[in-house]
Amino acid sequence: MKKIGYAVLGLGIGMAHAEAAAASEHAELIAVCDIDEKRLEKAATLYEGITLYRDFEELLKDARVDIISVCLPSAMHADFAVRAMEAGKHVLVEKPLDITYERAMLIEETRKKTGKKAGVVFQNRYNLNMYPIKTAVEDGRLGKLVLGTFAVKWYRDQRYYDNNWHGTWAMDGGGSLMNQAIHTVDLMLWFMGEPASVTSTMGIYNHDIETEDLTASLVKFKNGATATFVSTTCAYPGISTEIMLYGTNGSIEADADTLKTWKMREPLADMDEDDEEEMMLARYGKGNREAAKLEPDKLYGHRHVVEDMILAVRDDRDPEVLPTTGADCVKLIGAIYESAKTGKTVTLE
Repeated sequence: MKKIGYAVLGLGIGMAHAEAAAASEHAELIAVCDIDEKRLEKAATLYEGITLYRDFEELLKDARVDIISVCLPSAMHADFAVRAMEAGKHVLVEKPLDITYERAMLIEETRKKTGKKAGVVFQNRYNLNMYPIKTAVEDGRLGKLVLGTFAVKWYRDQRYYDNNWHGTWAMDGGGSLMNQAIHTVDLMLWFMGEPASVTSTMGIYNHDIETEDLTASLVKFKNGATATFVSTTCAYPGISTEIMLYGTNGSIEADADTLKTWKMREPLADMDEDDEEEMMLARYGKGNREAAKLEPDKLYGHRHVVEDMILAVRDDRDPEVLPTTGADCVKLIGAIYESAKTGKTVTLE
């Protein structure tokens, strides 16, 4: 079977996409595109024989390319993804899908209009500890889900924002929440369901930027559950990504890809509560690399997302995360910013 032709637009985080495409047995990394000569030169040294493009229009004309990963500054995602699909290419778009719900939905509308495939990069869904957490929620093992606490307590120094598009409303669409914490926003919605309202505050505490470097929100869900959500890039030196779910029959706590707590009122057969937790922590308590030793067939991170996109094109199916999911995250983030700016609770339709 012919290998799927892959290209990457934007060689910042796009280098992770290039690495994943090059590693796939079902795809061939055909080309990369960037306006930065040094980035192109670096890619050429890593991937012998790839075509280097400085002009996006020239990349679109390359008939060998089936999929383009769009890895540009956030506010450029919709424009370039739409152009790619209209030119006959499938697209995998980095987070956030774009910086407003309306712009993000342009990608979904173009997907439907052209029949091309479009996926969104939320690679944290595929941390290996997330599979059993999602299964436990879906199987009702936590009972009635009543509370979630989510906190992205990271750090960025001023150099990260200087001479860059980060921390600007026009190109980044926000700060710690839109850029760093959107992955955890996705996980919150994935686990807890459809949001009903948000009440939020935000501020700039440690950086010279337009946007925020800290948000704190109370999120209420249509199923009656409540969550707190915190994002910051001020927590030196970068502490944790907390994903915590509490229900009437069980509680789960994780820090990014590391499982911390697994308490179930009704444990698996032939186990008591402590035995099950011990088993789960032994398997998922040391992060992806250790868990992967027990599940070597499972990819995680960008490897999983890019491979899923490649197989979606090969098998003519949808990728696992569609543009509507990415747009929903942007919609909630927009509501959080609106609440923080106005001081009012914002209701989501």
